[in-house]
Amino acid sequence: MDPLTIARWQFGITTVYHFFMVPLTLGLGPLVAFFHWRYVRTGAERYKRLTKFWGKLFIINFAMGVATGLVQEFQFGMAWSEYSRFVGDVFGAPLALEGLLAFFFESTFIGLWIFGWGKLKPAIHATTITIAVAGSWASAYFILVANSWMQHPVGVEMKEGRPVMTDVWAVLTNSTALVTVPHVLAGALLVGGAFLVGLSWWHLWRRRQLGIDTVVDGKVVIGERSEGARDAEDFHAWRYALRFGAVIAIAGFLGTAFTGHAQAQLMIQQQPMKMAAAEAACEDGTSFSVFSYSIDPSSQSCDHLTTPLEVPGLLSFLAYENFSEPVPGVETLLKQYQDELGTHYPDDPERFGQMAGQEITYTPIFEITYYGFRGMFTFGGMSAVVAIYALWITRKKGMGTVPDSRWLKNFHLIALWFPFIGNTAGWVFTEMGRQPFVVAPNFQEDTSVMLFTAAGVSPEVSGGTILFSLIALGSLYAILAVVEIYLLTRYVRAGIPAAMPELVEQHEDSDENSNNRDVLAFAY
Repeated sequence: MDPLTIARWQFGITTVYHFFMVPLTLGLGPLVAFFHWRYVRTGAERYKRLTKFWGKLFIINFAMGVATGLVQEFQFGMAWSEYSRFVGDVFGAPLALEGLLAFFFESTFIGLWIFGWGKLKPAIHATTITIAVAGSWASAYFILVANSWMQHPVGVEMKEGRPVMTDVWAVLTNSTALVTVPHVLAGALLVGGAFLVGLSWWHLWRRRQLGIDTVVDGKVVIGERSEGARDAEDFHAWRYALRFGAVIAIAGFLGTAFTGHAQAQLMIQQQPMKMAAAEAACEDGTSFSVFSYSIDPSSQSCDHLTTPLEVPGLLSFLAYENFSEPVPGVETLLKQYQDELGTHYPDDPERFGQMAGQEITYTPIFEITYYGFRGMFTFGGMSAVVAIYALWITRKKGMGTVPDSRWLKNFHLIALWFPFIGNTAGWVFTEMGRQPFVVAPNFQEDTSVMLFTAAGVSPEVSGGTILFSLIALGSLYAILAVVEIYLLTRYVRAGIPAAMPELVEQHEDSDENSNNRDVLAFAY
C-alpha cells in the first residue's frame, strides 16, 4: 500500500468533512449577533426568538467544528511530518495567533454568551457573541494566511533546505491571502443566508400545512394556535428570517463573484497550471470553455480532450480584462515547469518513496479541477436564484408567505445544500489544482521555496498504519455526522420553543387541558 495515496485520502476526507462545519459557523455567527443586537435595541420579541433559535444551531455546529478540526493538527505530525518540518518555521506565527488569540476569544466569549442570558447586562451580553464571531473570523484569517503561503510562499529565505521566515508582515499580507479571505467569508455568508432561507421556508410551509396561515385573494391571513407556540409572532419571526437570509445569500454570492474574479486573475500569475487545468486549456488561447470532456477519462493527455462549446474572448477578459491577450495553455506551461523544476523526482527513496526517480506529472487531474471550478460558481449561482425567488414570493404585495406546495418545500430544503456543495467544490479545486506540490513554487520570486507532495509524507509510517487511522477516523466522523444531523434535525423540527421552552409553558398555563409536553420535554 502506497502511504502517499492513503495519506492524501485521509487528509482530504477529514478536511472536507470539517469544512462542512466551517462556513456555517462563519456565516451563521454574524447573523445571530445581528439578531441579538436588534433585540437589545428594539426589545422586539421576534428578534429574541430568532437569536435563541439560530444561536442554538450555531452552538451545535460550532462544537462539532471544534471536535473535527482538532484532528487536522494531529495529522501534521502523524502522516505529514516532513511537511510539518518544512513549513514549521513559517506556520508557527499564524497558527499560534489562531490558537492563542483568535480561538481564545472565540471559545471564551461564546461560553459567556451561552450562560449569560439574564445574568449580563443586555448590551454586554450582545457584545460577547459579537466578540466570539469576530474571533471565528480572525481564526479563519490566520488559517487562510497559512494556506495562502502554501499556494504562494513569500517572506522567507531557504536555509539548510528549509524556509525560514524573514518578514512576518509579508506572510500576513500575502496577496493570495488578501483575496482568499474575503472570498471565503463571502462564501460563508452565502451558506448562512441559504441556511436561514431553507429552514424558515420549511416552518412557514408547516404553518400552511397545519392550516394556521391561509391565503385569501392572494394575501396571507396569519392565524394562531397554542400548540407549539405557533402564534402570530412565530410567523413574523420565520418570515423575517427567510427574507433576511435571502438578502444575505444574494450579497454573499455577489461577494464571491467579485472576489473570485480577483482570485482567478491572481491565480493566472501565481499558479498558471492550476488555471489552465480549470479551463482544460491545452493550447494558448482566448476562449472560455463552457463544456469540455475527455474521450479517455483514464488519460491526462491533452490529445484526449475535446471542447465542443466555448465563448471566444471571454477567458482573456476574465484574466486580463481584454478580449485578445492569450492565456497560457497546459502545453506551454508544461515546458516552463520542466525547464525550471526538472522532469523527474530526485532518485531518493527515503524522501520520495515509490515516486523516487519517476517522471513528475505537473498537470492536475483535469476532471477534478475543471468540474470543481464550475461546480463552485454554478451551485453558488443557483443559491442566489433561490434566494431571489424567496424574496419575490414573500413580498407583502405578493403572497406574503410561502406556497402550500410540498415539492417547493422539498426543493428549498435541497437547495439549502447548494452553497455547501459550492464551497466544497471550491476547496477541492484549490487543493487538488496545486498538485504535485504541497507548497507551490513562487515563479515570480524564488522557485526554490517549494515542496513536492511526495516528499511531505512521514517516512517511517507505513501504508497499513495510515489506512488503520483512516478507517478509525472515518468511523468516528460517521458517528459524529449522525449525532450532528440528529441534533440539528430535532431542534429544527421543534422550532423556536426548542430554544425557548418558556413559550410552551405560557401556552400550557393558559390551557390546562392541552397536552404538548413532547416539545417541552425535548427542549429540556
